[in-house]
Amino acid sequence: MTIEHTLSIIKPDATRRNLTGAINAKFEGAGLSIIATRRLHLTQAQAEAFYAVHAHRPFFKDLVSFMISGPVVAQVLAGEGAILKNRDIMGATNPANAEPGTIRKEFAESIEANSVHGSDSPEAAAQEISYFFAGIDIVK
Repeated sequence: MTIEHTLSIIKPDATRRNLTGAINAKFEGAGLSIIATRRLHLTQAQAEAFYAVHAHRPFFKDLVSFMISGPVVAQVLAGEGAILKNRDIMGATNPANAEPGTIRKEFAESIEANSVHGSDSPEAAAQEISYFFAGIDIVK
């Protein structure tokens, strides 16, 4: 397998409850490395631009409102098969359907406040990483 990079965002519900360390422990425990990280409070324009792919969906306004409700932690994770591995660690979008031991099963408050975001493909990962990080920010 090849070393991949993927974007992870620890969402406002998780940062509000000081779960960044617990969530990062799950990533690192599964063999992923955190090679870039930054804590920020997204503006409405930034959140709308990041989630533009969902602009036509009925949940878009609620998603943007949620993502600007508090700080987030944007990170680049690296490892063998990092995209799929991260998605496995996160669990199903709906925490009620997530497997035991996954981030969303353990920490999510609801389907909307589900604690984490992760890239779903190599193309999305490249685009999402470049939204938050310049090449110089990523330590390999």
